[in-house]
Amino acid sequence: MNSKIKILLALMLASVLFFSGCGGNDPVEPEQETQPESAPSENVEAAEVSSLTTEEVQAIVEADDWVLVDTRLNDAYIGWALEGVSRGGHLPGAVDFSANWLVTDHPELDAALEKALDEKGITPDKNILLYDANGTDAQAVKGYLEGKGYENLFLYDVKEWADDQGLPMERYANYHLVVPAYVVNEIIEGRKPETFENAGEIKIVEASWGEEETSYANGHVPGSFHINTDLVEPPPDWMLADAETLTDFALEYGFTVDDTVIVTSEYQMAAYRVAVVLRYMGVQDVRVLNGGLGAWIAAGYEVETDRHDPVPVTDFGAVIPANPELIVTIDELKNALATDDQFVLVDNRTWEEHIGETSGYSYHDKAGRIPGAVFGHAGYDDANSLQHFQNVDMTMRNGDEIKALWTGEGINLNKHLSFMCGSGWRAAEVLYYAQVMGLENTSLYSDGWIGWSNDPSNPVETGIPQ
Repeated sequence: MNSKIKILLALMLASVLFFSGCGGNDPVEPEQETQPESAPSENVEAAEVSSLTTEEVQAIVEADDWVLVDTRLNDAYIGWALEGVSRGGHLPGAVDFSANWLVTDHPELDAALEKALDEKGITPDKNILLYDANGTDAQAVKGYLEGKGYENLFLYDVKEWADDQGLPMERYANYHLVVPAYVVNEIIEGRKPETFENAGEIKIVEASWGEEETSYANGHVPGSFHINTDLVEPPPDWMLADAETLTDFALEYGFTVDDTVIVTSEYQMAAYRVAVVLRYMGVQDVRVLNGGLGAWIAAGYEVETDRHDPVPVTDFGAVIPANPELIVTIDELKNALATDDQFVLVDNRTWEEHIGETSGYSYHDKAGRIPGAVFGHAGYDDANSLQHFQNVDMTMRNGDEIKALWTGEGINLNKHLSFMCGSGWRAAEVLYYAQVMGLENTSLYSDGWIGWSNDPSNPVETGIPQ
């Protein structure tokens, strides 16, 4: 009997054993426990066993010696139905390693990809199922892994799984908050794609610090107009603007509570900062282009340099802020830290900032942390980095990996998590990702470390937490 037949028989047997436990109230116990068999490396002939069937994939979903790898765009993994797939999301237990990452412009790409492989458990000793929906993504990742000496690689077309409504797929609870470039382009072309069917007026904006020539004039998503972040956090302190200022901003830039807004940017943190402020103001549907302008360009779409002006309105439709619970004030923070054991202040700054070795900012010299804040990770480098939460192409990192960062620091995800950083940019992006994953009992302490330490009467801690 050749290896292909042996593997098929083993997988089919495992499938029967695995799924029989899910079919009734009184499952029959086998006389002897049987572990699902998978294709051992010494018996697999890659040329013969290059692709698996849906039945075979069912048998290996929970096998310890297999890793299921989604090689599609990150957007598809988190929940969007792209490339003709009938249902969005990923296979149960699958990790992500997008073919798009292989061609991303990143200063340390190979090292970053190696780190991703290690963190996701994609190791040469495992049998690795690479799946896609276009027939090319999985092949690209397969070629990359073969170049690194991987041997036990198999392919699968996820459309087959998605077409079977009886098979589970996993997606993030609020995946719609981060939008693929493809979907943005559909909207520009006059269509209302998935999750936008009931949207009213859809506005696309570009957010960045400074005037238009800083970033917007160099190229932006077609039809978008520019928002200078100074409008929602005025200098010289760059703290969140007051209600009157935000109301004037809303009317001048044409925002109402009923709008659907997609925020884009060359710099992801700026997009998320503006998005959180718009939601705090009361705009009901605010989303962000996943991966920013880089994702738009990588998808093959053109940028434009023509400028667009917003159309002012006379009525926002509510008193600003209409969603005040999204942003915690300094007084609310002090009260929560002192009295609420269900409140966690998550510090999304670098470790060096957290322990007080640096303030992180050239214009702010006070270093340390807020007593009671728990380290929640950010980036490796400085106050402009957020690698712990971003893939190499600047899209949202795998949600399970983000949660593992927090639980590894002793953060209870069932409590209210209020995210902070230096001044609200990094933490705004982290807050969005938390809510994409379904952690909705969350907020932003917008003033951050700078707002706290500007008051010399506020207590400060430094050093490694005890």
